[in-house]
Amino acid sequence: MEITKSSSVIIILLVFVSSLVETNAYYYMNCYGGTRCSGKYIRCPAECPNSVSNDPKAKVCQIDCNKPTCRAVCRHRKPNCNAPGSGCYDPRFIGGDGRVFYFHGKSNQHFSLVSDSNLQINGRFIGHRPANRARDYTWIQALGVLFNSQTFTVEATKTAKWSNEVDHLKLTYNGEFIDLNEVTLSTWFSPSKDIKVERVASKNSVIVTIENVAEILVNVVPITKEDDRIHNYQVPKDDCFAHLEVQFRFFSLSPKVDGVLGKTYRPDFENPAKPGVAMPVVGGEDSYKTTSLLSHDCASCLFSQESSAERDTSAKMIRTLDCTKLSYGLGIVCKK
Repeated sequence: MEITKSSSVIIILLVFVSSLVETNAYYYMNCYGGTRCSGKYIRCPAECPNSVSNDPKAKVCQIDCNKPTCRAVCRHRKPNCNAPGSGCYDPRFIGGDGRVFYFHGKSNQHFSLVSDSNLQINGRFIGHRPANRARDYTWIQALGVLFNSQTFTVEATKTAKWSNEVDHLKLTYNGEFIDLNEVTLSTWFSPSKDIKVERVASKNSVIVTIENVAEILVNVVPITKEDDRIHNYQVPKDDCFAHLEVQFRFFSLSPKVDGVLGKTYRPDFENPAKPGVAMPVVGGEDSYKTTSLLSHDCASCLFSQESSAERDTSAKMIRTLDCTKLSYGLGIVCKK
């Protein structure tokens, strides 16, 4: 069968557009109204010219039109524990205001990390309390997410001895186990395509993307013998306390957002931690405590199933608009 020149061009164009839709990649961005960088054209730097990469160790481009610097940055795809939005170690957070604080919570309890009208993110804390110590040593073992009448969890599985050759991640969606191939860049989508999970490495590292709401970088790590020696955790022999290092990036928080970390993103937030203190500790366990990983019943919780359901309905209406007339179904995104 003869293939004409025009047919070849169409085939190449469709393949190109299809690849862009599949990866959602970009190498520049025009920032529109309603953002801090409104009207600016931002291009990815030569060091990281694209927002995606097949190399899990490579840096990728990140453009955030709400950052006051209005420029692209290169970043790794694993959590940066020294950057805003992170929660690592014996929970050490860096808030949206860029300041470090600690929230210890209690072992085997759940706390609201982020609570907004349409988004709830809880953390399950694990740990132990050695003899003659006033508080628990704690770490974040799991995250529970409520969004658009859906639930999602990511957790580190318990193990006595750590091995880099074993995947210690467990993922669920609406209570069902997610079977994600142990191959770098393997991907899972929710049925409505608004939640995406991608492996950054074949084991123990993923990126969770909630469409237009948040991005969560997750890494599973143990308490090492060196950690135990330095901090005198006195970790028992039957548990290396595998836990999560996380870093959040939010896209649509409201000005009233709450939660241990969420409240630091309020425009009027005033950090109670004293400047210059080596380990500024923030309390308020009673305000943030929830009864389970997927509940929103804390004293300060704002999440509402009704608000989330309304947003879900609007999103489904947008996704059902016919935007295929000019693109053969491969290149148009409709927005109200």
